Amino acid sequence: MADIEIYTQDFCPYCVRAKALLQQKGVTFTEIDAPGGSPARALARERSGGRTSVPQIFINGQALGGCDDLYALERAGRLDALLHP
Repeated sequence: MADIEIYTQDFCPYCVRAKALLQQKGVTFTEIDAPGGSPARALARERSGGRTSVPQIFINGQALGGCDDLYALERAGRLDALLHP
């Protein structure tokens, strides 16, 4: 199973949606609380190539993007291959 990390913050509907899809897929993931201005948020921005929004999702250390990117992969039928290499 892939190593999945998701940087989130409270009261973020996109974070909730992204986590729900990952849970629906039956994968485990590490959730990292990354409110604006926190060191975790700065690390997410650095790791993602400058993206400032949450969630930021990483699979096996590679930046996947946010919620919309996750759902786009699901619609294209490519998400399962990333989650279960």
